[in-house]
Amino acid sequence: MLSNIVVETFIEGGWVMWPILATFFLALCVILDRAVWWLRLQARLQPDKQEQARVAIGTGDFATAWELGKNTREPFLANLNEGMTHAHTSMLAAMQLHATHLIEKSEARMWVISTLITLAPLLGLFGTVVGIMSSFSFVGDEQLAASKVSGGIGEALIATACGIAIAILCLLPYNFFRKRVAVLRGSLERWINHTELLVKSAKEHGHDLEAFAANRTPR
Repeated sequence: MLSNIVVETFIEGGWVMWPILATFFLALCVILDRAVWWLRLQARLQPDKQEQARVAIGTGDFATAWELGKNTREPFLANLNEGMTHAHTSMLAAMQLHATHLIEKSEARMWVISTLITLAPLLGLFGTVVGIMSSFSFVGDEQLAASKVSGGIGEALIATACGIAIAILCLLPYNFFRKRVAVLRGSLERWINHTELLVKSAKEHGHDLEAFAANRTPR
């Protein structure tokens, strides 16, 4: 049975396999947590409403843009609403602060995966060293030395193999999530800069966002 083979291999790896197993479960939990977070963020995105908000801002229809971003979980529209709320002080600063908070959420617990990428192979190497040291305790017995030392080394390498496997398991999703964070950061920067240009354009045509924001109570 496959389960029996896994259990036997785990036991042969020595006591260090327990912390390695703990790193595996921790890595799995964090990866699943990040995957769920990104899926939920993707589900909240509404490109059509984002475009409607851009058009409304550009034409000076601030009320429509405000309603689109009011009580919404859409991240870009919520960012716009935050900026409009504080337009009488600093719209750009308010949007940047809101974006920073979102980026921080997207990077949450990423340091755990980064740590495990380094820690898991080190634990595996430590288990191998301990196993080899234990194997050489049989060197004094000439009849059993060769077989026991070679067998002990083979068993000790199990820990290293498992540690490297966990590092690989962590590395691929870690790089994927880092790429998603970079894309989100770039999208937010473009959104904020574009909004700033649209507000300036609307202001040149006589539409005053600051006056509109002054009638709103900051959240």
